[in-house]
Amino acid sequence: MPSPSRREGGSATMTEDESQAAADDLAKRLRLLMDVAVAESGSEPTYSQIAEYLRQRGISLSRSRWTYMVNGHRYVQDTAVFEGLADFFDVDAAFLAGESGVATPEKVSAQLDLVRAMRAAKVKSYAARTLGDISPKALQAIGKFLDEEMMRTPEH
Repeated sequence: MPSPSRREGGSATMTEDESQAAADDLAKRLRLLMDVAVAESGSEPTYSQIAEYLRQRGISLSRSRWTYMVNGHRYVQDTAVFEGLADFFDVDAAFLAGESGVATPEKVSAQLDLVRAMRAAKVKSYAARTLGDISPKALQAIGKFLDEEMMRTPEH
């Protein structure tokens, strides 16, 4: 059984597996927010931009800590950093912290829906080009199946 580790900034203990799962979850949320930022502005925010934004609010974020967080290498829980990052990305800090029962922000959900639709369209286009001589009815069935699969994909 994995040995417990201390939550950073808290008194509850977590197993190594729980800590890694929390780190992975935070990394997914941060990467998702980075993707949304790219979609909104056309470029990915840099560490320097994020760190400067936080610094102006009295919050310190080292490059190594940012790397831990965005890559899921280590569980980091710091209320001030979460609140600063949430402000930077214009989302609720509870979403960023992965608190249970917190809904995915609307702009994030919309971006996820767009990405899913674009992926489905690419798959449909690829299938149409690759399968070439397949009947229109079969292509429609494939498209319908892909649309249904996209609708079944759980929200993150």
